[in-house]
Amino acid sequence: MAKKDDDEPGLIFHKIRAKLFKSYLPNAKGKYIARTNSERTLTVSDICGIMKTRAGFTGKYEDLLENVKQFNKEWAYQLCDGFAVTNGYFTTYPVIGGVFDGVNEMHDHKKHPVGFKFSIRAKLKDLTKDIKVILEGLSDSGEYIDTFTDQEEDSVNGIFIPGNMFSLHGSKIKLEGNDPSVGLYFVPVDDPSKAVKVKRIGKNNPTEITGIAPDTGYQSNRIEVRTQFSGMSGRPVKEVRVITSHFTLESS
Repeated sequence: MAKKDDDEPGLIFHKIRAKLFKSYLPNAKGKYIARTNSERTLTVSDICGIMKTRAGFTGKYEDLLENVKQFNKEWAYQLCDGFAVTNGYFTTYPVIGGVFDGVNEMHDHKKHPVGFKFSIRAKLKDLTKDIKVILEGLSDSGEYIDTFTDQEEDSVNGIFIPGNMFSLHGSKIKLEGNDPSVGLYFVPVDDPSKAVKVKRIGKNNPTEITGIAPDTGYQSNRIEVRTQFSGMSGRPVKEVRVITSHFTLESS
């Protein structure tokens, strides 16, 4: 638990550090947006280990890890049976995408993909009052990935469903250049060597790329833009630049 600063009113339990990026959002009144820099996604093993070292859990780590894994497995099983599941902090529930042409049309996984959505409960929302955001100035780079939106799930920087259309927003992300590695990639956190290149690209400009999400076979993924775009169309740089998302996406 972080100590309260002497010159601050109230009690602050948590701190989130963020940097400012230039905003390219349409109709936005301000010039900059704040983005956290998540170095990595914590796993079940990480959280169980933290419970032992920080929270003082007195049981066996191995038992805790196994019990949590079994709980998560049952959580997923019940979701797949159509139940919404909550832990008091957030609720996960199944959704069916697409549209049906008539009452007699059968479900088709490609046309009506099954996914899951996440909603925050009041218990988790109340915790945000105890978070202090520390802005660490402007980002050093003029190139960055800002947001990834699964268009069919309306999820921002959260999940993606293979086969769904997505939009990627940022700065200097246009795919340009003759190097064979140029492209937009979904990169598994657990094995970056298994990066999957997006084959179907729609829009491709310096601030937005759209396409169809591929299947990497891994749960947690980052987005990488590999490009020779210099900031001026038709004048590519010699070396491929790699722009990596600060967030991770969960495959559903």
